[in-house]
Amino acid sequence: MNSANPYQVPQSNVDHQGQDDYSEVKVLSISGRIGRLRYLGYSMGYGMLIYLAFAAIGGVALALGLPRGIFMGMVGIGYVLAMVLSIMLTIQRAHDFDKTGWLALLVFIPLLNLIFWFVPGTEGENRFGKQTPPNRGGLVWVVVAIFAIAMIGILAAIAIPAYQSYVHRAQAAAQNNLPAPAAQSR
Repeated sequence: MNSANPYQVPQSNVDHQGQDDYSEVKVLSISGRIGRLRYLGYSMGYGMLIYLAFAAIGGVALALGLPRGIFMGMVGIGYVLAMVLSIMLTIQRAHDFDKTGWLALLVFIPLLNLIFWFVPGTEGENRFGKQTPPNRGGLVWVVVAIFAIAMIGILAAIAIPAYQSYVHRAQAAAQNNLPAPAAQSR
């Protein structure tokens, strides 16, 4: 008689060694590592969400007639929250290329902070943890969509006032070039 249980979990000789080769992504922490694409996606996404949420809260505060100081305080809180999250992500990004988190202070120097976008992370494990997981296609599309929204917003901020100025000048020029009304004869 065979003693094998027909209801037992199937066994296989699949190697599960590759599952632990990557670190866990912890975006609300200053420990660990984060890759370039995730850094861009999370920092831009968090920034947009925080600014939109506090703009909506501030708009409601203005609509309810709360003092302007409360509105400005809400905007200030949103800005500080976005900066804290940005610095936390930048510290993890510095850890990815095996540098100390103090390098995140470069975020306050214009154009020099772009090193966090372009310097690649170290291959394999470094002193701050295991390598970040590879990017999936969905993450790439999210970052591309965030960049597209930001670029459309910048172009709209430039184009709409320029177009309104053009229309205003064209209307003024059209009014100046109108012929004088003819005198009526009786």
